[in-house]
Amino acid sequence: MDTSGTDTPATAAAPSAALTVLAVDDEWPALDELTYLLRAQDQVGEVLTAADATTALRLINDARPSAIDAVFLDINMPGLDGLELAGVLTAFANPPAVVFVTAHDDRAVRAFDLGAVDYLLKPVRAQRLAESVRRVVDMRGSRDMADAASTPPADDAADEVIGVEMGGATTLVHRSSVEWVEADGDYARLHTATDSHLVRIPISTLETRWAQAGFVRVHRSYLVSLPLVTGIRTAGSGTVVVLRTQRDGAPVELPVSRRHTRELKDRLVPSPRPTRGSR
Repeated sequence: MDTSGTDTPATAAAPSAALTVLAVDDEWPALDELTYLLRAQDQVGEVLTAADATTALRLINDARPSAIDAVFLDINMPGLDGLELAGVLTAFANPPAVVFVTAHDDRAVRAFDLGAVDYLLKPVRAQRLAESVRRVVDMRGSRDMADAASTPPADDAADEVIGVEMGGATTLVHRSSVEWVEADGDYARLHTATDSHLVRIPISTLETRWAQAGFVRVHRSYLVSLPLVTGIRTAGSGTVVVLRTQRDGAPVELPVSRRHTRELKDRLVPSPRPTRGSR
């Protein structure tokens, strides 16, 4: 019986250093087995699961910054595959560690080129998985020391990527390419210079998540990228905001609700502070 993962120091450290990991596999028996083995590891606290890479990317984005410590990832999956997802994660400011879990032994070079911490072959043995978990723990410890020695950024500057599944293909939409967002029930439609994409994310969630990236709510149905705003004007009895977009070279006008008009004006042209002695 292997007791290497149950010695006293590891057990004592587990409550304060427990990992949150994400297991990703499109085959449910393999995903269940991997989840079971991960939960048996002393250093693992919470195990999230996803049956495809697009869902995995959404979970990682929702949990940011760096709430998911590691992704245990299959390679061959429909739509976005494991190697493509790992490539997307390399653009993150604080990406989770990636451990590939696959039946194919011919992708290891590419996997390690993408910064993989480990490469496991199916069927996964508990002892071999324990070694991968230890590597993740060691890497996280090194990263924490590096972060402590540097000045943290004011906000997460990495360009968020959202995977959009459509017709069996996955399109990767970068936040920086989105010009405005339109509410569509419990969904949101992301408008870019070339297309629009329906995502299963409420506009209120994007409003909160993208506030530091310069997105501003102007109406219950619209969220706009503030750097693209060229002005606001009266239209009939209401107000519209004018956006400079790349679509056909024509500006876009969107309604501004009364409750958001003053806030938008203040963001565009901050009111000067009164000076002492002014009347």
